[in-house]
Amino acid sequence: MKLSGKTAIVTGAGSGMGKAIAVLFGQEGANVVVADINQTSINSVVDEINAKGGQATGVVSNVAQQEDVDNMIRTAVDTFHSLDVLVNNAGVMDNFTPVGDVTDKLWERVLAVNLTGPFKAARAAINVMKNQESGGVIINNASVGGLYGARGGAAYIAAKHGLIGLTKNIAATYGSFGNIRANAIAPGGVNTNIQSTITEPHELGLKALTAAGSGPSADPVQIARVAVFLASNDSDFVNGDVIKADGGWTAR
Repeated sequence: MKLSGKTAIVTGAGSGMGKAIAVLFGQEGANVVVADINQTSINSVVDEINAKGGQATGVVSNVAQQEDVDNMIRTAVDTFHSLDVLVNNAGVMDNFTPVGDVTDKLWERVLAVNLTGPFKAARAAINVMKNQESGGVIINNASVGGLYGARGGAAYIAAKHGLIGLTKNIAATYGSFGNIRANAIAPGGVNTNIQSTITEPHELGLKALTAAGSGPSADPVQIARVAVFLASNDSDFVNGDVIKADGGWTAR
């Protein structure tokens, strides 16, 4: 029970990696706030965690909306009386669209969910965590796209690079001089339903991805295990790091 007594928020927890993280956190003893935009998915995940002996509650949250973020943080504190871990997992893809064809609407949507949302959530969480003697942990689920240039379109890549930068800034300030740690996970391919959102992949962007080579695909629980490590005291001296979890895809 590596997370016993800790309260954790997981965004985008209705499916895929977020669901796997939320369920495994519950099994490891955490009180889990399941945050997602889909109420039906939230209910299913909350029921699964509770059925396995965990403690969970759910909240509908669009991370791009400040009022939803504030409500999400308030739900954790009001229900479980602390906020120890924030996992910024919610994200969207961009059909591998290169700069020349990115519309303002696509750019703003991808940045809003993948970067501004995590910023808003981290800001709200930090203002709770910094007043707790135990501090807290922020885990940003980035991507190998945050380290390389051809694992997504322009908006997705820019957002994930920015998310890693945000992670390092939090670590360098609140971690070095306070009691809040921040780390990022950079998954490669993962078997989740986010792939279904790639409806019309851009020919040029897909060509760049193909040139970068293919790699193995993870089961979501393999990413969830990394999140448990980063959330637990096992990683209490790991701060400002980016853990690649791509099965060796980018090692070649």
